[in-house]
Amino acid sequence: MSVNDPIADMLTRIRNAGMARQSEVSMPSSKMKVAIAQILKREGFVADVQVRDEKPCPVLVLHLKYTADKRPVITGLKRVSKPGLRIYAGVAEIPQVRGGLGISILSTPNGVLAGYEAWQKRVGGEVLCYVW
Repeated sequence: MSVNDPIADMLTRIRNAGMARQSEVSMPSSKMKVAIAQILKREGFVADVQVRDEKPCPVLVLHLKYTADKRPVITGLKRVSKPGLRIYAGVAEIPQVRGGLGISILSTPNGVLAGYEAWQKRVGGEVLCYVW
């Protein structure tokens, strides 16, 4: 199956798995998706990230986190920059999400970074998505 926007597909799979209270979600792997997943793990939004080497292509598996009352830790995901409309932000315009309760994820010359990391490194880039 051909997907025009693999990052939007990834976010939709995470959103749907959280609403269905699934423990893990799998999707085709790519370097960009793995980098985004590593940021989600580092920020505490997912429990674990694995890349399984399967045929015909590697599979990215995310183990989702839930609160004590079984609500998903990720309450919202939003794709910002789309293939038809790219959104870029300089270091002064890096957005805050939900007053600092969420994160923005940027693709920068230094790699895929969370918004605050890009701000600390004084680098801007393409705003990929918001997670809260």
